[in-house]
Amino acid sequence: MARLRDLAKLIRTKNAGPFLLTLDIMFPDRRTYDRVVASGVIKKESMARFFSVDESKVRLFNYEPANAIKVTVPRLVTSGDPADTDLFGGQQFGPLVNVEVPDLPAA
Repeated sequence: MARLRDLAKLIRTKNAGPFLLTLDIMFPDRRTYDRVVASGVIKKESMARFFSVDESKVRLFNYEPANAIKVTVPRLVTSGDPADTDLFGGQQFGPLVNVEVPDLPAA
C-alpha cells in the first residue's frame, strides 16, 4: 500500500473564488491515475468528510486526459473573513498526502 504523496506528482488546494476551495491531484501516468481512481479513496463521500461539508456540495471530476482528479468544495469560512486561517486556501491539502491507496490486484 502506498500513500497518495508517493503516487501523485502534484497535490494542491487553492481558492476557486472567495467561497470555494479546489483540490487538484495529478499523477505521472495513466496506470497510477487508474490505480487511485479504482481504489475509491478519492470520492465525494470521503472528500465531504475530509473537508467537513455536505456531500451534495462536493463536485468531483476524474479527468483522464490529464491523469488528474479535481474536487471542489465550499469553504467553511469565506476567504478574507477574520476567522479565515488560510487566505489563499493553499494549506488545506496537507492531511490528504497521507491517504493510503491500496495496490491494484495482480493481473
